[in-house]
Amino acid sequence: MRNISLIVSYDGTAYHGWQYQPNLITIERVVREAIEKILNHKIKIYAGARTDTGVHAQGQVVNFFTEKGIEPGSLARGLNSLLPVDIRVKDAFEVGPDFHARYSAKSKTYVYCILNATYNSPFYVRYVWHIPYNIDVSSMNDSIKLIVGQHDFSAFKKKNATYHNPIREVIRARVKRRGNFIYFVIEATGFLRYMVRNIVGTLVLVGSGKIGVEDFRKILESKDREKAGPTAPAQGLFLREIKY
Repeated sequence: MRNISLIVSYDGTAYHGWQYQPNLITIERVVREAIEKILNHKIKIYAGARTDTGVHAQGQVVNFFTEKGIEPGSLARGLNSLLPVDIRVKDAFEVGPDFHARYSAKSKTYVYCILNATYNSPFYVRYVWHIPYNIDVSSMNDSIKLIVGQHDFSAFKKKNATYHNPIREVIRARVKRRGNFIYFVIEATGFLRYMVRNIVGTLVLVGSGKIGVEDFRKILESKDREKAGPTAPAQGLFLREIKY
């Protein structure tokens, strides 16, 4: 039995997230059906991350098993001929039998993008959170540094979600501006659901002067979701890379 891995990029706008849901169009469903059409047998597909509705990916990683002898490059080309234009297979390769796209991952990097300009653009509207008023990058960058390391991120989880262990380790985190775009980059060993979007929503409160850096620290330490800011819109979030 061969273990095949794919690196997949997609625009999540038209989909109900990655994970299969009955009667809904999800990215997993579309990708799996395309693979099964080429291989002519059913598969179970494993993903490195389960992106939510409207979230995009530049480097989603999946794996599945097959006995078919198709060459990975041919498989990638075949899939791209079948997949809709908003989903692309960037690479395909055979991996060891123990590789698992989710459980073998060492870290995941997400990027969140804000367009900080007076007017939004029809060319960016699906990929940014548009904020027309000025927000301070320096104070947000000072705040985001506080999440580096191991912390209980309950303050930034999805409301009413329960976790056996809400502690995650953030490896790096920063905020940077390039022209009218502000990028939030967070690499961690794992994430709670909505964690990045809730961190960004709270950081925007810092950047707009509604709370200070020390307030952000207190919110993190409170472990109370009610004290944190709003959830940033899904369309600004990208799964950039999964490392193994």
